[in-house]
Formats: sequence, structure tokens, C-alpha cells
Amino acid sequence: MGAPATGNVADADPATRAAPLRTLADRVRQVALFEVFGLVLITPGFSWASGTPLLDSVGLLAVLALVAALWNGLYCTAFDRLEWRLARRQADRRPTVWRLVHALGFEGGLLVLTLPIIVAWTGLAWWPALVADIGLALTYTAYAYLFNLAYDRVFPIPAPRAAATATPGLLADTNAAPATSASDDTP
Repeated sequence: MGAPATGNVADADPATRAAPLRTLADRVRQVALFEVFGLVLITPGFSWASGTPLLDSVGLLAVLALVAALWNGLYCTAFDRLEWRLARRQADRRPTVWRLVHALGFEGGLLVLTLPIIVAWTGLAWWPALVADIGLALTYTAYAYLFNLAYDRVFPIPAPRAAATATPGLLADTNAAPATSASDDTP
């Protein structure tokens, strides 16, 4: 079953459409902006609250940001696909409750990945390192919610393009109804 009679791929049965995901370039931009803004906003507060010198804090948070960037790309793509599969909803149309689930799931997974790094980098025992990591996770959870909400508003996922109906070399009129033929009903 292809595009519907209107010729608009966006009107196709959602069960047969692929999930409308961000492009690789868009995902790279999202992850890069998230991590750069996160470092700029959060490092000074972490340094002050932990008593760690600013340069040491920058080094640790840069390593954690690299781990977070890799985790962010994997987690967001997997979450977007799962959300599409379960709710047939694309990420930029995510309601508030699912944005909270997304942010908490991301930070919970990141906590598991970063706790050993904090212990090794700072020499802290597991419990104090866990407290520090939870503080970072809570801060980044709020930041992730706000950042992704803003990102989805500034850079929405483009609607799928309609199939071209014009003669090659001419611009297609996407508002015109396509010509029908007997072959339109065949798969």
C-alpha cells in the first residue's frame, strides 16, 4: 500500500509509514548543542558546590559530557523509535508526561554509566560520588527537559515530502491532485 489517493505521504496509514526521525545531521546538532550549553551552564555551579577547582571540574564534566553525548544519541533515537511504535507520535509532538519520562530515563541510564567515572576521577567513595552524580542528574534532568522542549520548537521534524507528480525538470505543484490510473490501486 503506497501513498493515499491524495498523493500526500503524510496522509498514508501510520502503521505502514516509517517513523519520522531526525536526520543524522540534525541529531548531531542536537547532541552538540545540548552538551556545549550544558557544560557552560552547569560547570561553574558544580565547581562551587563540590569545592572542586574549576579546571578539574571542566575536565571531569567534559569526559562526562562525552559519555552523555554518546548515550544521548543512542537513547534519544531508541526512545523516538519506541514512542513511534507504541503511540505513532514523533518526538517533536511529545506531551509533557512523556517528556518527563524521556528525561528521567535518560538521566537514570546516564547515572549508571557515569558513577564509576566520578569515583575514578575524584577518588571519592561510592556513596559521596553517588550523591554528586545524583545532584548532576537532577540538574541535567531539568536542563534536558527545557533544552529538548526548546530544540523541538526551534528545529521541528520536517513533514515527509509528497511524491513528485511533475514532469522531470519542472517544479511539482504539491496542492494539485495527481492524475489517477488503473495502476494506482496496485501495491
